[in-house]
Amino acid sequence: MQNGHLSQYFQSVVAKVLRTVEVYGTKSNQHEFNGTKELKNVLFETERVDFGCKLLWMNDENDPITADTVVTWYDAREASPDRSEYRLYCPDNVVMKNAHVGDVMFLARKTDNTLLIIISPSDSSVVSQLYWLFNLTPPQGNLFSFSELNIKDKAIDFSARFIMEAIGIELKESEHEKLDELIAKYNGEFPSVTEFSELARRSLPVKIDVIEDPDNALIELMTWEEMLFRRLEKHKIAARLREGFLNGDEPDVEAFIGFSLSVLNRRKARAGSAFEEHVQYILKQQGISYSKGQITEDKAKPDFLFPHVKLYHNPLVPAELLTMLGVKTSLKDRWRQVLAEAARISAKHLLTMQPGISDHQLNQMKAHQVQLVLPRGIHKTYNPKQHEWLMSFHEFIGIVREKQQLIASGFKIPDFQMS
Repeated sequence: MQNGHLSQYFQSVVAKVLRTVEVYGTKSNQHEFNGTKELKNVLFETERVDFGCKLLWMNDENDPITADTVVTWYDAREASPDRSEYRLYCPDNVVMKNAHVGDVMFLARKTDNTLLIIISPSDSSVVSQLYWLFNLTPPQGNLFSFSELNIKDKAIDFSARFIMEAIGIELKESEHEKLDELIAKYNGEFPSVTEFSELARRSLPVKIDVIEDPDNALIELMTWEEMLFRRLEKHKIAARLREGFLNGDEPDVEAFIGFSLSVLNRRKARAGSAFEEHVQYILKQQGISYSKGQITEDKAKPDFLFPHVKLYHNPLVPAELLTMLGVKTSLKDRWRQVLAEAARISAKHLLTMQPGISDHQLNQMKAHQVQLVLPRGIHKTYNPKQHEWLMSFHEFIGIVREKQQLIASGFKIPDFQMS
């Protein structure tokens, strides 16, 4: 399932590594970028132009810092008939105050002729994802790296959607009528996660094979449920906005902020719960035995433990035949949580839907014996040298099944039957 193409949202984009003069500025901490050939290809105006601009500073741990401003493209030598020297002027703002020398800046011209600027540390997963999304190569020295998106267009698949939503791009909805028909019975209220995930599986408009291709099945199920959820959420938000946010005759700012935060928190929580629901469904279809959310040591509860928590606590079962799987739609720094789970199992497995994490974060995971598992279709967002440390969901299931068969054939545990 796809949601159109990148060129529906962006015209072109450049990236560059920020220098001291660009971060700290020269006049009252204002910021200017030289109008290089690549930047001219994005802005291309010959007259002075003001652009509405949204800026984001992002890293891998915290929520984005945002600012809205107006930036100016102008010729600093417009009075000279023989010379031109174009620059992009950006007033100081909270995003630029958080930028550091060596951060990577992405500047994109959107199809509505506004600009989007994203700044992130060079070793972040954000930067890795944006290089992939925009078909960009890392910029060299002080130069910009340029991509024209109507030439290097990209279909918006799960990975592209994941990144675009992270940078605040509201995707155009498709299949409105079918979505509305499916969610009509809920009357704008959210059902349980289990019920909604079952609806997503039952109504999925594309054919999947959970046995032969669990990787694609997981992507399609997550994509479709997200579309259903966002459509239902849109109806609920619209109804709340029509009620307004007033305290008497005064605008109730706190109520609006509280409502906005509740929307974001619900999105994150339901995405994680839906992910676990679909993983559990696929494991059952595959005939894999597991325990979900059971205590190992010190109240730690791995998401999935294979083949069963009773075998985990049986000292006669070698640790090499046990497996644990953490399940997180996105990582940030939360991947470290799996390190404290299932102490008998030294090598942890972590299943995620997150595209393109950085070398820095992946190396940290390697050092702690955390094996990254993700659907095969998301592997393309990682650079080639990282692929040796990636495992598909299908490969993971194969490893667990082999261990399960070994235990079933070699151990006789009283009062225990493999499901």
